Amino acid sequence: MTFEHTPVLLREVIEGLHIRPEGVYVDGTLGGAGHSFEIVRRLSLDGRLVGIDRDETAVKAAAEHLKPFSDRVTIVRGNYLDTPSILRDLGISSIDGMLLDIGVSSHQFDEAERGFSYREDAPLDMRMDRRDPLTAADVVNGYSETELYRIIRDYGEDQFAKNIAKHIVSYRKQKPVETTFELSDIIRGAIPAKMREGKGHPAKKTFQAIRIEVNHELDILRDSIDSLIDLLNPGGRLCIITFHSLEDRIVKSAFKTAEDPCICPKDFPVCVCGRKPKGKVITKKPITASDEELEKNNRAHSAKLRIFEKNP
Repeated sequence: MTFEHTPVLLREVIEGLHIRPEGVYVDGTLGGAGHSFEIVRRLSLDGRLVGIDRDETAVKAAAEHLKPFSDRVTIVRGNYLDTPSILRDLGISSIDGMLLDIGVSSHQFDEAERGFSYREDAPLDMRMDRRDPLTAADVVNGYSETELYRIIRDYGEDQFAKNIAKHIVSYRKQKPVETTFELSDIIRGAIPAKMREGKGHPAKKTFQAIRIEVNHELDILRDSIDSLIDLLNPGGRLCIITFHSLEDRIVKSAFKTAEDPCICPKDFPVCVCGRKPKGKVITKKPITASDEELEKNNRAHSAKLRIFEKNP
């Protein structure tokens, strides 16, 4: 299967990065290289793009897609959390811009055997990087009822989290939960019939929660932003696209702290904590997709772009 992925908010990202032809840019979630293709074709021979992705399929597909620009592109299979060390190994000390497009790609959903989708029957996996040891099956069959409740409540924001966790634990007493359809049926049975009507697929929130847990998505995002800002050259920009409120809150909070890190009491006449602003938030409100894009790409409906600029 070819790795196809329609990049969301493409025009807005390109404008937001303020691309300099001779600059150095990083796409930390390379995917099918839709964003990266538009970035690199604006670079001169003196410019450079580093693409990073956890998914082996994405890395191979991106390398093929970006082949016309191979003289100014470096692709690394890895986690954007490790961007500082990845760049250090490449002899790069600072960059002019970086993009993160957070979450699972449409290709990963479509590749049934990956176990991301509740619409296709497959083994419970959900790993973005199949070298990682933890799978969705490990979470579903190994976590306690309390732990399952916590992740479904916190990462899925599902009001029936307690009952879903209870039903999973009850089911696995007879046999392990092995497939996406098994898990989907358990979830459906845990939600009152009248509450399932007209509210989308009943398994959507729980699958999201388990996927986030398996891939440590929120922890990685939370732990990365500050160090990524530090990598930026003066005037450089960090663009982050999120797809649900949990991610967006993390980005909003991190950007706000980087812009105003002072922890002194508000009634202090002067700052004594010594924390200095790293830059400014360009997007006081997140950028969302245009009506034109929404007509063409359903995935864009929940996309939000926030941009931070390093102090000059």
